[in-house]
Parts: sequence; structure tokens; C-alpha cells
Amino acid sequence: MTWPPDLPRIVLPKGWPATVKTALVHAISLAHLAIIQARGWAANSINARVRLAARLEQAQAEIALLREEIRIKDARMALIAPQRRSHYPPTERMAILQLKAARGWSMAQTARAFLLTPPTIAEWTHRIDEAGPQALVQLRRPVNRFPDFVRLLVRRLKVLCPRMGKVRIAQLLARAGLHLGATTVRRMLAESPAPPRADCAGREESDPAPGREVTARRPNHVWHVDLTAVPTAAGFAVPWLPFAFSPAPQRWPFCWWVAAVVDHFSRRVMGLAVFDRQPTSVQVRAFLGRTVSKAGKTPRYIICDKGSQFWCGGFRAWGKRRGVRPRFGAVGRHGSIAVVERFIRSMKDECTRRLLIPMRRRAFRKELCLYAEWYNEHRPHQALDGRTPDEVYYDRSPANEAPRFEPRPHWPKGSPCASPQAPPRGEPAARLQLVVRHHGGRRHLPTIQLRQVA
Repeated sequence: MTWPPDLPRIVLPKGWPATVKTALVHAISLAHLAIIQARGWAANSINARVRLAARLEQAQAEIALLREEIRIKDARMALIAPQRRSHYPPTERMAILQLKAARGWSMAQTARAFLLTPPTIAEWTHRIDEAGPQALVQLRRPVNRFPDFVRLLVRRLKVLCPRMGKVRIAQLLARAGLHLGATTVRRMLAESPAPPRADCAGREESDPAPGREVTARRPNHVWHVDLTAVPTAAGFAVPWLPFAFSPAPQRWPFCWWVAAVVDHFSRRVMGLAVFDRQPTSVQVRAFLGRTVSKAGKTPRYIICDKGSQFWCGGFRAWGKRRGVRPRFGAVGRHGSIAVVERFIRSMKDECTRRLLIPMRRRAFRKELCLYAEWYNEHRPHQALDGRTPDEVYYDRSPANEAPRFEPRPHWPKGSPCASPQAPPRGEPAARLQLVVRHHGGRRHLPTIQLRQVA
């Protein structure tokens, strides 16, 4: 191909092929930052159609990136010889056939999607009705003394709420009236193990200064406060200098800053605030003042880290005027403000990482408020023995100590149940139906209820 004589020649730098890959990565990162900036402008447009178009474009971009992730993983698996690839277990073969029916795929399409061959899919289809433990395609079967529907309830709850661990599922069912032990729930989920999750309870903080230990004796006695950055596009990484060795600009539209206040005694979320950049000490003090006014109570102690917002004379003077004593966590010491740090981790795992972060402050604040309401009212806490923060804060009767359902037909009525102990209601052999609702219509905020059926 000859270069047209009427076009100017582009003089490339000497040795440019050696850095073209680095330039490509930098160009993509620069485009990523530009796209976020444009989305932020569109999300705050007065035109509703522009805002909807921005949300649609963000969703389409996320779908495209997820497809690229799957393609990359499939490319690695395709390098392995078919004879050396691990086989799908019988239950996963059934799941593949179910997905084939739901998507309307042919055998060739299904084989391409799961790196198989059409004859393999055909063999599974022909032998789908085989029975016995050696069947090629199998459904999952109950393996404990509880009736089959109890195990199906547990598994359905796990499918609808995959982030829940065995302890959380046991606590939620106990609050709904069905008492199961955490080990029983684990056995019921053994055929499809979920990734291990950390303990859902916030641990007691270790005070950095011996002799100054603070113990919460009642609600609004000790509060915790901390700040965190929530990225709007899953990360802060930028490959060029000076950001290659530090995060990208931590401000809107690249992230939101969230301030959280948690009551130590009840683990209740007392307040949340959203900032477009790292807040100043004045802004944090104003947020704490609003939280105190809303609660109608002033804490005796506020535990925080030694960030610039707290480790200053203005914050100490503010606390002295209100009769609040600040206590500071140790610099670089993990767990010194563990209660609020554990809440922030739960908030990110259960809320912000489960949705596309809105670019509008009002929309993001609404998502956080819905999560805080669900966290306080419906989410059982392991540190509170399965009670919710609102039940402890307002001294309500725990739902998990109310009379329970007994689905086992021959279980002795006077025998104890899984902790916490609760008397049975009605006759044994109760058949139950699981009802799952979503707080505020958000699928990552489930609330469950058990209904007795005939």
C-alpha cells in the first residue's frame, strides 16, 4: 500500500514500537477517566432523557466488560486439552441443561459456551432421566433429618441472597420462626459450597492506650465515626505518573466520600453523610452535630482514627463544648476502631459493590439510607446473638426468641432446639413457605418471612 501524496506524513518517534503497548494501556485509562467525567455531567443534567441515557450507557459498558472477563477466562481454559479438563459434576450438568432450556440454545451453542462438544450435550440429554447415585445427571437431594422442603428453603434463600453465610441464614430463619443450627445449614449447602465469608460481627476495639479502655454500657454511650471512599467505577488505578504510585484523584466523579457513625452498644447506624471530596474537619463536625440532633442524645465518647479531620484542635474544642470525650485509635494498628470499620466493610460488600454507583449525590444518598434502614431493622448481628441493632437500641423483644415452627414430625416437644432456645408453636410437622421481599425494591436488601401452609 502506497502513501497518498496529498496527505502529510506523520513523523513517529524513533523506537516507537517498543512502547506502543504501554501507550495503549495509558490511552484506555485516559478514556476511562474521561468517560467517568462525562457520566458525572450527564447524571446531573436537568434533562431526564440525558440522565436515563447515562444510566443505560453505564449498564451497557458494564455488560461489555463482564463479557470480556468471561472471554479471557474461557481463552485460558481453551488452552487445556479437552481430555485433561476437569469434568462437570452431575448436579452442574443438570444446571447446564436447565440453562440451555432457559436460553433456547442449541446443542452446538451450549457446547461452545461451556467448552464442550455437541455429542457430550446430546449424551447428557439422552440420559437425563437416569436414577441412582451413579446417574450421569442428578438433582440435589436432602441429606438430613429435616423434611425436604426445609433444605429447599435454605438453598433458595442462599440463591436469592448469595452473600449470606451459614450463620446469617440460621439467624434470619430463627427470626422468622424456624430454628436451625449453623452446622445444619452448612450441611444443607454442602453440595454447592459458597466462598467463605468473614465473621459478620464487629469485634470489640482494642484501645491504644492502656488504662483508658472505654466500654459501652448503654445506647448512645460510645459512638464510632470513620470516613471511606466509594469508587464510582470499581477502582482508582491509573498507570501514568504521578498517579502510578498513588490512587487517582479521590473526589467526584471518580468516587464519593462517605462518613459513618455507629453506636457501639447496639451496632446501630446513627448517621451517614456523602461528600464529593474528602471532607474537612468543619464538615465532619457539622455532620456529627446533625447526627446528635437527630438522635436526641449526645454520646459520652466518640472513637475515631487520627485523620486530619479528628486529630486537630477544632475537633477537641467541639467535643469539649458538647461534653464529648474523643478517643483515638492507634495509627497503623488494625482493629483499633474495629466496630465502624466492620460496618464499612459490610456496607461495601452488601450494598455499594452490589450496584452501579449513582453519579447523582441524591441518588447515592438514597441508596445508603435504604441500606442503613435495612441494616438497623432487618439484619441480624452475630455480636448481638442474632438480634438486630434496632431491637437492642430500643430494647425490643428479640424476634428469634418468639415461639418457633417445628417441621420435624417426630421431634419431642420438650426437647431443646437450636440456640436461642424458643418454645414450639402449634403441632409438629409444620409445612412452611418462604416469602422473600426486598427492602425499598433493592434485591441486595432481602427480608424474609415464613408462612405455615396446609
